[in-house]
Amino acid sequence: MGYELVEHTADIGIRVWADDAKGLFEEAARGFFDIITDIKNVTAQIERTVTVRGSGWEEVMVAWLTELLYLYEVKGLLFCDFSVAEADRGKVKGIARGERFNEKRHSIKTVVKAVTYHQLEIREQDGRWHTQIIFDI
Repeated sequence: MGYELVEHTADIGIRVWADDAKGLFEEAARGFFDIITDIKNVTAQIERTVTVRGSGWEEVMVAWLTELLYLYEVKGLLFCDFSVAEADRGKVKGIARGERFNEKRHSIKTVVKAVTYHQLEIREQDGRWHTQIIFDI
């Protein structure tokens, strides 16, 4: 499992891979928050259950990351650890662990405005799951 940053004109993205769909959603969330802040400085003090629905893998991925973005922007929460209990074409349910943003301990590297559908595709190939996600910054 893992992720890497992707160069994109005026935006930023991540390429994600995992052994299964649950791992793909966990790594996508981890990569997303690594774009926002240095997740090594975030500790797992609190947890939030996140459940989203959609009609297909791509829609569920956008809903998952958009809900996490909402928790960051509106509730001031940064996350560093994710466990997905359920992932299918119509629903993802998982737990995000992290802490409240503290300007003395956390720096914001990138302000993400939105999760996009641009070039988004989730596929399983040779027993591994892959996706690329572009974020509007």
